[in-house]
Amino acid sequence: MKDYYEILGVSKSAGINEIKKAYRKLARKYHPDLNPGDKTAEQKFKEINEAHETLKDPEKKKQYDLYGSLGANAGPGPGSRGSGNFEGFDFSTSGNSPFGDIFETIFGNMGEPRAQGGQRRRKPERGEDLLYSMNLNFMDAANGIETAIQVSHRQACTACKGKGIDAGSKQSACPTCGGRGRVQKQSGFMKFGSICPNCGGSGVLPGAPCRACGGDGRVETTSRLRVRIPAGVDNDSKVRIAGKGNAGRDGGPEGDLIIAIHVSPHKVFRRSGHDLEMSLPVTYVEAALGAKIEIPTLEGSALFKVPPGTSSGQKLRLKGKGIVNPKTRENGDLYVEIRIIPPSTKDLKVRELLKEIEKIAPYDPREELGR
Repeated sequence: MKDYYEILGVSKSAGINEIKKAYRKLARKYHPDLNPGDKTAEQKFKEINEAHETLKDPEKKKQYDLYGSLGANAGPGPGSRGSGNFEGFDFSTSGNSPFGDIFETIFGNMGEPRAQGGQRRRKPERGEDLLYSMNLNFMDAANGIETAIQVSHRQACTACKGKGIDAGSKQSACPTCGGRGRVQKQSGFMKFGSICPNCGGSGVLPGAPCRACGGDGRVETTSRLRVRIPAGVDNDSKVRIAGKGNAGRDGGPEGDLIIAIHVSPHKVFRRSGHDLEMSLPVTYVEAALGAKIEIPTLEGSALFKVPPGTSSGQKLRLKGKGIVNPKTRENGDLYVEIRIIPPSTKDLKVRELLKEIEKIAPYDPREELGR
């Protein structure tokens, strides 16, 4: 006795939706037209249909579950769909054919529908996004900038108003399908219906392609745009300008313009996330006694306090003087690394004074190395 559940690969508790899903999957895999000359696949296809015919019907399924068979008069007989003899059957995707969804998937629309002359019959499509590369100096990236750029893109054709069809031509019934939008195909012992490849299922041919745009509905053009780059963008940041990409097809929305940012380095500042770093050269005296030094920031110069006894390499923070975060609108910090620069010792007087200081206030800067 055949185990129909095992044939379909489902459990005995499977519902009708699970049974139907398993059947579709296996029918696509083992269909004879997809396995020409394969007797094993053909036999498997017959068994799959036989199992499906039984398990999809609640009464037949109940009888099969109780008795393991449908009886002499209940089961599929010769020439029936369950037996695997398909001669004379119409697998059209129209009407109530149980095979419609399967053969529509397998054969119905192998590619995009095409209109007259091999043109694709289109539905409204969104325009493509455009990528534009922009080089910015460090300060413009940090503070933001508004600038003009020139972009090549596709806009809707004015001659055909974006339809891609010559304004003087008229629609006509599709000669391939006679205006029905569907055609029938014969494959061996089977006959099935599918979308007409010439008109894409509409039943009509739209007319001659527009001569101005070649039927695309769009023409190439160059536009000058003013764009705003927000403060805080970094190297490899991307700024999206909505609706400034290519025009859509057949009334579809425009794509976006995506600006890829490339930032040149700064001679003073180094960026670390939204923080800034810089080195500050100071004298012996400024580091030892402390000092107030004017330093550059993104907003201009600021007075920076060096505490007495500051060591070389020490980092001091200036809060809120870093890069603005475009999302939170909060600024990072500026970290100032102290770098002590010794005086020139070419002058003999300077050398004598330095030695005098060493005598008066001797200290060992390498003391910790001996511990």
